[in-house]
Amino acid sequence: MRKEDIKGKETKEDNTAAEDPGKGAENSGKEAEDSGKDAESDKIAAYEKQLRDQQDKLSEANEKFLRLFSEFDNYRKRVNKERIEFAKTAAEEIITALLPILDDLERASRNAGQQQEKDAELEGVVLIYNKFKTILRQKGVEEIPASGADFDTDYHEAITHVPAENKKQKGKVVEEVQKGYLLNGKVIRHARVVVAN
Repeated sequence: MRKEDIKGKETKEDNTAAEDPGKGAENSGKEAEDSGKDAESDKIAAYEKQLRDQQDKLSEANEKFLRLFSEFDNYRKRVNKERIEFAKTAAEEIITALLPILDDLERASRNAGQQQEKDAELEGVVLIYNKFKTILRQKGVEEIPASGADFDTDYHEAITHVPAENKKQKGKVVEEVQKGYLLNGKVIRHARVVVAN
């Protein structure tokens, strides 16, 4: 293009703008509208960011709540289990203190059974022994099997060892010196035994 053509074009555009002032205002209106849209989109983006932040905080708080709830539930279950266990073994001290009396009654009833004459007093001892044993059984007390059983350190206490008469007898309980007892499956007194080696 020639210089004159370029100059003519510029002059023509200036004349058009001067002749039609609404066109220039229209351009500036579009710019204002575009800047208004940008401001709105910035606000929307800021609100969306705030919303995401709040959702993150909410999900974090929810996770904390779930963790605390599960920890509390585990704690509650553990306390209930401990309470039940305690209730089962709460009488352990009393029952352990009564076991020597049970031993004495057992010896007395054995002696009563060996007596030739059946005396009412001896029969009374046997009845008391049986009643006492029944009550303890109802409270969860069981005898630990010992004579002829395999020696088990969880249930038996070896007070002496004797030579075994044969191979089958090795490691077995030969004699029970004192009975052992369980209270609801828990050993409250080990059986004192003689073991064959």
